Amino acid sequence: MSIISTILDYNKVFVDENKYEEFLTTKYPDKKIVILTCMDTRLLELLPKAMGLRNGDAKIIKNAGAIVSHPFGSIMRSILVAIYELKAEEICVIGHHGCGMVGLQSSSILEAAKQNGISEVQIDTLTNAGINLSEWLTGFQCVEESVTNSVHLINKHPLLPKNIAIHGMVIHPETGKLDVVVNGYRDVDSSNTEIFSM
Repeated sequence: MSIISTILDYNKVFVDENKYEEFLTTKYPDKKIVILTCMDTRLLELLPKAMGLRNGDAKIIKNAGAIVSHPFGSIMRSILVAIYELKAEEICVIGHHGCGMVGLQSSSILEAAKQNGISEVQIDTLTNAGINLSEWLTGFQCVEESVTNSVHLINKHPLLPKNIAIHGMVIHPETGKLDVVVNGYRDVDSSNTEIFSM
């Protein structure tokens, strides 16, 4: 039996037995926070529990490494939608120790792509079209620096209101301990936004 069949079988029972009722909430985050974090499987339940969050408390956006890599990409768009349409008032970027993006090199991904049938011609086409695959597929060396860089990028966005606090944290994926890297409240108090590392 495939994983999708297993999921759909479970889902039928879930719906038929009204198990969804305990999760009913609105589309607006009760704690008025939007979180950007990593897609790491260890954080799926750990992160909300470590933060005391329940279903409906926060908007959670996930990608590889909790990285804002482009000011006009889908991550930044999601953050702006959460603020302007869904009434979020604070942003929290949360990376984690032991992230797979630490030390990631584009060469290993491109080699794996070739082994899975992607031709050198396809890779050359992307490169010739102006896509810097080396930059796009590269990770980072230090999770704290990466979180701080993402906070900077969000903070400087021309469509972001100045009264939004943007925090940066790193979570330990074994214990759930959160370490503050950027104190976003300092930034809101200053018209000349300056990132403060703790």
